[in-house]
Amino acid sequence: MCGIVGFVGNNQAAPILLNGLSKLEYRGYDSAGIAVRDGSGLAKVIKATGKLKNLSEKTDGGNTLSGTCGIGHTRWATHGAPSKTNAHPHVSGNCTGSGSGTVESDVVGVHNGIIENYQELKEKLSKYGYQFYSETDTEVVIKLVDYYYKKYNMGPIDALAKTMVRVRGSYALEVMFKDYPDEIYVARKDSPMIIGIADGETYVASDVPAILNYTRNVYYIGNHEMAKLTAGTAAFYNLDGDEIQKELVEITFSAESAEKGGYEHFMLKEIHEQPKVIKDTFHSYVTEKGIDFSNTGLTDEDMKSFSSIYIVACGSAWHVGMAAQYVFEDIADIPVRVELASEFRYRKMPLDKNGLVIVVSQSGETADTLAALRESKNRGLKTLAIVNVVGSSIAREADYVCYTLAGPEISVATTKAYSTQLIVAYLLAIKLAAVRGTINQEECEAYLSEIESISGKIEEIIAGDKERLQWFATKNANAHDVFFVGRGIDYAIGLEGSLKMKEISYIHSEAYAAGELKHGTISLIEDGTLVIGVATQNELYEKTVSNMVECKARGAYLMALTMAGHYAIEDTAEFVIYIPNIDEHFAGSLSVIPLQLLGYYISVARGLDVDKPRNLAKSVTVE
Repeated sequence: MCGIVGFVGNNQAAPILLNGLSKLEYRGYDSAGIAVRDGSGLAKVIKATGKLKNLSEKTDGGNTLSGTCGIGHTRWATHGAPSKTNAHPHVSGNCTGSGSGTVESDVVGVHNGIIENYQELKEKLSKYGYQFYSETDTEVVIKLVDYYYKKYNMGPIDALAKTMVRVRGSYALEVMFKDYPDEIYVARKDSPMIIGIADGETYVASDVPAILNYTRNVYYIGNHEMAKLTAGTAAFYNLDGDEIQKELVEITFSAESAEKGGYEHFMLKEIHEQPKVIKDTFHSYVTEKGIDFSNTGLTDEDMKSFSSIYIVACGSAWHVGMAAQYVFEDIADIPVRVELASEFRYRKMPLDKNGLVIVVSQSGETADTLAALRESKNRGLKTLAIVNVVGSSIAREADYVCYTLAGPEISVATTKAYSTQLIVAYLLAIKLAAVRGTINQEECEAYLSEIESISGKIEEIIAGDKERLQWFATKNANAHDVFFVGRGIDYAIGLEGSLKMKEISYIHSEAYAAGELKHGTISLIEDGTLVIGVATQNELYEKTVSNMVECKARGAYLMALTMAGHYAIEDTAEFVIYIPNIDEHFAGSLSVIPLQLLGYYISVARGLDVDKPRNLAKSVTVE
């Protein structure tokens, strides 16, 4: 969602703020703005709609703005339409314009999240003479900070604490006060925020890539916590205003890993990175002695105690769960339910008190998934998180944490995070099976050998099929509808392939369990409709091919995705991609690669913004 940055130090703030915002463009936005104080207390606020380059051009890359303390924001519209007036930063003063220019405002701030009771607060503040120039909840919360700051003649930390108690919702809040021109104050609830320190300067951001060029030493500010930031220092406080201590954490991946590295788009770079990050993730849990989850806090006794599993996630992470359930149930012989986090958190379903809730999230900040985790803990269930971001909210709050080693993923459409999440799920299933005695040592080693081979086989697919998929994508770039069909694990992979297609190419796409076609969906098939059949499961292969033939009889143009050896399928499908042979439990890790490449190349052929598709954001940190 929205991105926030902040800087206080010895260098000119504006260029640093703009650079940080450029690293957060992948999160999705429709407008941007920065505010800089020059030591006099006056704030210079500059806003622009559209791309970040519009804001940069207004300020000559930030060079026209003096001052060493500032904040910035990229906005993804929630309350109020995309406009210069609704863009952040917002000010506490009563303005007739858009709240930009040189302003003598006591409080200037930016905010990531949603304030649920902003209308109620707005009505209260109006009674005290506050006027509002925008339609945003952020302007309301900035003026609420101003209200408490002035009414009680208190310091910034106390004013923020009173504000946090009064508002409902989620927020990463970043404010500057006229009376404290060389300081930034921040507060957090649910929305992500990190603080970096280096060489006498301090940085704030909603995600790591924004500050990697400057420092890899960061603090993770916790829920319901605040901080006072000065040049090179950060002091943290709880809601009572008491100072609390935190330790610096070193970010292990480099700034270069968050750059394109010569690829045309981040998505293509991240597709190519999958062999390495899969290998890294695999070896972080597998040693010469076998699978080792001891660093996650998960013991063999814990595993023996679980009688069922709930996998809860959103988007592509939910698709990971859909594929993983077949592996858990078949290998570990344990019942699994896969739930959308946005539904799970509001359902009153009975839960097995001995069940394990596995939540999956790349960012570790997904709002619905975090809420589902908290609901599970409140109901007494153990929780395990599969996340990519160390120190994220989900990682901190789960009972057990399994980190993926995907590194920074910039493209909105996930590829390598999805693949590493699948690897962790496989390893959990195998370890669970070994502990529960449903597989023996020889079977365990055989499974691990197959998973270890995935990296090399993905390299084969990328090297051997990339150009053919690019040709096929160009030929089908003007498709109106695409249907993915498959059974079992193949259906789960079809779900992910369909999502990749629709989210970056804007082509209507759906995935269906192949056996459901004749229950209504086949009526949508007409001459030229592209149908992609995924058929890697031997027991289900003939049935899936039969369903594909039914589509072809109604005019469909067929693409098939299957394992090497099933060459007879070329008599049925017009275009075929073969993946290397592998144990069928893990075929999804291979079959998803051509579908990622297909979605990518169709988007490129249509001339679209692959990495930043319209209306989407990388991390969904609000409902």
